[in-house]
Amino acid sequence: MLTTLLSLPTVLAFDVDGEGRLLVGYDGSGIRQLHEIAPDGNWRTLTELASTVRRARYIPGSRRVVIEHDSGGNELGQLSLLDLGADGLPEPVELVHDPAYLHWLIDANATRVLFSTNRRNGTDFDLVARDLETGADTVLYESSSYLATVTASPDDLWVTILVANGPGNSYQLLLVDATTKTVTELTAADAANYQDSVSWLPDSSAFIVSSDAGRDRLALRKYDVAQGTWSDLLADDAHDLAGWVCPDGEHLLVGTTDDGEISVALHKLTGEGSPVPLGLPTGGAAARSHVSPDPLWSADGSYALINYSSPIQPPSVIRYSRETGELFVVEVPDMPALPAGPAHPESHRITSFDGEQVPAFVYRPADGGDGSAVIVIHGGPEAAALRTWNPIVTALAAAGHTVVVPNVRGSAAYGKRWYSLDDKALRLDSVKDLAAIHAWLPSVGVDQDRVALWGGSYGGYMVLAGLAFQPSLWAAGVDIVGMASLTTFLANTSDYRRAVREREYGSLTEDSEFLEEASPLNRADDIEAPLLVIHGANDPRVPLSEAEQIAEALAKRDIPCQLLVYADEGHGLAKLKNRLDAYPQAFAFLAEQLASPNS
Repeated sequence: MLTTLLSLPTVLAFDVDGEGRLLVGYDGSGIRQLHEIAPDGNWRTLTELASTVRRARYIPGSRRVVIEHDSGGNELGQLSLLDLGADGLPEPVELVHDPAYLHWLIDANATRVLFSTNRRNGTDFDLVARDLETGADTVLYESSSYLATVTASPDDLWVTILVANGPGNSYQLLLVDATTKTVTELTAADAANYQDSVSWLPDSSAFIVSSDAGRDRLALRKYDVAQGTWSDLLADDAHDLAGWVCPDGEHLLVGTTDDGEISVALHKLTGEGSPVPLGLPTGGAAARSHVSPDPLWSADGSYALINYSSPIQPPSVIRYSRETGELFVVEVPDMPALPAGPAHPESHRITSFDGEQVPAFVYRPADGGDGSAVIVIHGGPEAAALRTWNPIVTALAAAGHTVVVPNVRGSAAYGKRWYSLDDKALRLDSVKDLAAIHAWLPSVGVDQDRVALWGGSYGGYMVLAGLAFQPSLWAAGVDIVGMASLTTFLANTSDYRRAVREREYGSLTEDSEFLEEASPLNRADDIEAPLLVIHGANDPRVPLSEAEQIAEALAKRDIPCQLLVYADEGHGLAKLKNRLDAYPQAFAFLAEQLASPNS
């Protein structure tokens, strides 16, 4: 079952051109490569690279495409051009290349490619426009921080930038005049608010942004450029909202997040009439990110492309017709039948140590299970577990484990108050949520002596923290690219990430005592449970040294710890061959550690 689920190919929409052609990422080869789908449905392979294609955009008015790709998962994005004019596999031509630095693709039009890069000093990001005719670069904005999201206006005269300033989970919104380079601060640098999904009106007179400024939930706000004024467009006190303006200037797609499900409806920009639901399958999320769906409109606004998945449906691309309301699912070539077993989860609220209610999804084995359980903790920490496809969760349930997927405090999609409850000195309160989950497990038929933790990135830190701070509770742990020490993680992570992560975890200079206190490595002598660690050698976020030092600490005490390192991977396992090597070993490890004493 595990091999079958891991091997199911997935597709992801990158762009759509004026003729209706689609650029999609497709991992049928085992590594996500770029493909084009013609209006008649025919597929064409565009890349056969050694690493994953991260982003791609059409260059309007031509048959050229700009792609972003890295090497071995190191996230040092390089930009190349593909000429699709001839038949066969196009040869990538270097556009912006310097393997020592990041170059992240943002946008492309007929004359320029917009990208962000840390090539000035390795830490701070600049916004750069590359002229496609002359090859000249124009720096539109120099930052002293991390650029989260950049969106150019349709007339190319303005750029909005979300900068990682202020508290954790917060972004400052800037408006840049692309001609004069004048920067206007639309929100304060120290304001505690999350903002995302900027969408411009087609005449470039205004834009819409999803923001929780002045409220607990993300709402839609509109900024009029000429007037310099804000207005509230749409809010829902119980749900996060995100919106995307249709190129017809009359309609707006609105995504609504509700306990892990993200639905989409078509609204009138004027607010007149009733919203029209797109009719996507229920129980899933129309999303590429952890917060909101990310539709792609065709140039004339006739079609929207939705990236959709659910616990019972692998990622797919759905085309929505605005005129007819028809939904068309892009057919994936050679897609095998989905094995029986995937099911939607139950939704629960678990009372934690201080009375807070922890949202959690419970995936039950079809036969009721054998009493064992695996707690799967998402990364982030300011991410969220959504109702999306996760072959690991499905396979764990198929193996007989009850799988609990919580959104512990600090998770997004449940309001600003909830995602702020683990900031800095409150970090260990999220670990206490794990103990509350453990105490609750008998209510769903789980044997508390046979429970393991599984998580990646920040979820990997939570695995190690659970084993170190609550050693009597857990039978085993699977840590994937997790942080063993918040101190060494912050000291050794990529320079460009340190300042961003310090906002969330605490500063090496100002919060060193607490960072040491909250580091599992410093409590390694308390760990009793066997551990399996998976890490990529090229990880730019959580260095391999984090995995090596926890493995070494446990080896000194003869605590079983297996470390699997993959030389061609970064922050996680992107290549199918590596997933098919690592995850079966992890499942065999859990089967041994969680086996019933009577089996």
